[in-house]
Amino acid sequence: MKGKKLTQITRALTLAITFVQGTAYLQKVIGDGLVMDGISLSLFTICNLIVLSAGTIFAMWLGERITDRGVGNGVSLLITIGIIASLPQSFAAELGAQSGTFLILILELAALFGIIMITVLIVQGVRRIPVQYAKQVSGRGSNIAGMKMQNERDFIPLKVNAAGVMPIIFAQAILFLPATVGQYFLANGGEAGSLYQQLVNPFSVLSSALAFILVVGFTYIYTALMVNPKEYANYLKNMNAFIPGVKPGQPTADLIDTITSRITLPGSVFLGIIAILPAFAVAAGVNQGFAIFFGGTSLLILVAVVLDTLAQIESYLLLKHYDGLMKSGRIQGKQSRMNNIGAQM
Repeated sequence: MKGKKLTQITRALTLAITFVQGTAYLQKVIGDGLVMDGISLSLFTICNLIVLSAGTIFAMWLGERITDRGVGNGVSLLITIGIIASLPQSFAAELGAQSGTFLILILELAALFGIIMITVLIVQGVRRIPVQYAKQVSGRGSNIAGMKMQNERDFIPLKVNAAGVMPIIFAQAILFLPATVGQYFLANGGEAGSLYQQLVNPFSVLSSALAFILVVGFTYIYTALMVNPKEYANYLKNMNAFIPGVKPGQPTADLIDTITSRITLPGSVFLGIIAILPAFAVAAGVNQGFAIFFGGTSLLILVAVVLDTLAQIESYLLLKHYDGLMKSGRIQGKQSRMNNIGAQM
């Protein structure tokens, strides 16, 4: 019931945001004089708001169906497809711009490859907390009812970037507010000042600085919401497990909270740098269409969705016992039991 309630709230908020942004967009269209003469502006706004809302609802429905019946998160896959669809055109534009200097193009591709590798490391990076737990097994030489205690060690994987792409999405949503509000004033004959121009330009110095600060802040906030040290401590206690040298209960929760805070700092800084890398790419001479693939939401979504889809395919293959495909292909099965502790929290 809790999941269904959250889904309903998400749908309602999505529809409300569509109305707000759709109205601002249509006001900008009307202000630019792109509406044909003789058409009622009120009727034009209402009809197009209905079209935009219907398209948004259809995209949500299609994403939910893909999630229920497919592999991976449906909405994320739709966003990823939309991002990838713009890559050929952006690359062709950059290829035309650098047609006389192929060395620069090769350097750009090498830099893009390196950024992708670093992003993969950040997305998959974990801090392993060693865990020791007792398991009762039957065997010879036991003193109590044919049972003995065997110590086994494993670890809790705490992700360096537990927040994922959400901090960048939240930061960009806030940075979109000046543009959304400004479209109303511009449509009514207002003038755009220099501060407004810098705020609405995602590649400006002011916008990049604000994005970095917001991403770092939202990373801490979202990590605090997603990672609950008390749940980890209770789970270990229920599993008769403990961290060596740390008492179960509150001391274990405090240790996990301290480690999470420490690893979140470099993770948030790296995430903030990735968020503003497109601005550096534009400053280096890359066209804006191709520069968005050097960082920001586009790159993180692409990497995160691909890795998540591969992980779900791997789980599906393991569930169906396709061990031959797992060993012969590039996807390798992971046998660690405690690797799933983070997913069960």
